[in-house]
Amino acid sequence: MDSRSNGFASAVQPVATSALHTDDRGLAAGEVRVPVRGKAISAYRAMPEGGANLPIVILIHEIWSVHEHFRDLCRRLAKLGYLAISPDLFQRQGDVSDLPIEEVRKVVAQVPDAQVMADLDATFDWAAANGGDAARTGVTGFCWGGRITWLYCAHNARLKAGVAWYGPVSKPVTGLQPRHPVDVAGELACPVLGLYGGEDAGIPNDTVERMREAIEAAGKPSRIVVFEGMPHAFHADYRPSYRKEAAEEGWRLMLDWFRRHGVG
Repeated sequence: MDSRSNGFASAVQPVATSALHTDDRGLAAGEVRVPVRGKAISAYRAMPEGGANLPIVILIHEIWSVHEHFRDLCRRLAKLGYLAISPDLFQRQGDVSDLPIEEVRKVVAQVPDAQVMADLDATFDWAAANGGDAARTGVTGFCWGGRITWLYCAHNARLKAGVAWYGPVSKPVTGLQPRHPVDVAGELACPVLGLYGGEDAGIPNDTVERMREAIEAAGKPSRIVVFEGMPHAFHADYRPSYRKEAAEEGWRLMLDWFRRHGVG
C-alpha cells in the first residue's frame, strides 16, 4: 500500500484536481489481510459499519495497484450498501506504489494469471466470511483489472455478474498469460458488461468488436458498450483522461447491471 501523503501512486503524480474523495463516515474501512495458501495478501475493504450479509463487489485495480483511487471506489460502493474489497494482486512480485511507469510495467509483466485467479478466489472467500453474502457477489476492474475481470468471470462460477472497464481483450500470448478475454468468451459463467472508449489509443476498436462477436456467437448474456469519442481511462477522475459525463454514465450502468443480475 502506498505511503505517500495523498495516497496516490508515484507514477500518476501530479493528481488531477478532478479527483474525487469519499469519506469513511459510517463505514468500516481499512486494510485487511487475506489468507492465500498459507500466506496472506493485503486488501482494502470498505463496508457499512456493523453490516452483515452484504452484497459483495470485488474491485480489481489498474497497474498502479491499490492506491487511493481504488480505496475511494471501495468507499463509494460501501456508501451504497456493498462490502467492497480490492486486493493487492502484485504484492508477491513487488510494490509498485513508488516506481516510475517503466518499472511498474516490468513488475506487472511478472504476475501470472493463475496466481491472480487464486488470489481473487481467496478474496471472494474472505469477503463471504467477513460480512458478505457469497450468493450476491460481483466483480469489476479497470484497465489491467478490466482484462482480469473477463478472465475471472470465466473462472469463478459463483459470481453473479462482472463489469469490465476498458480492459484489453486480445494480446500476445505468454507463459504467464496463456489466454485472453476473446479466448474465454464462450466460457463466461456470468453476465459481463464491457465498458470501452471509442477513442482508446491502447485498445483497438477491432479487438473490442471481435470480443462482441465472440460473446454473441457463444450466446452469452453479456454486453459491450462503447462510449464514442472517449479515451482510455475515462473513469479515472485523478487523471487528465477523466471525462465526467461518461464516467458517471458508466458508473450508473455498472450499478444497474449488478442489481439486475443479483448483486445488490
